[in-house]
Amino acid sequence: MSATDPLVAHCLELLSPLGLASARGMFGGHGLRIDGVFMALIAFDRLYLKVDAKTRPQFEAAGCEPFVYEGKGRPVTMSYWTVPPEAMESPALMRPWAQLALEAAWRAAQQSPPKPRRKR
Repeated sequence: MSATDPLVAHCLELLSPLGLASARGMFGGHGLRIDGVFMALIAFDRLYLKVDAKTRPQFEAAGCEPFVYEGKGRPVTMSYWTVPPEAMESPALMRPWAQLALEAAWRAAQQSPPKPRRKR
């Protein structure tokens, strides 16, 4: 999946009302950021948004699914979930889901210790 991939472009358009949306290739997919905050990923041709304990119930209630991959012979569930299909139709329908993801990403960033700077 390249940066010019139609799904990546579409997702960036859907997320752009929340701020400067950008994508970067990672592990065969893409990581998506809003104003530099990592809050979504695209893998296996699906968009997954960041969730946490506060937002997960809303994604579950909407029938969304977690991102799961095989790691060392067992499934690993990440804190990223799909969105309802209708949210992929327009920025207005995506906005409430993306806002939840952005808030979850902000909370996660506040809880994690700062990363040490690399020496050059």
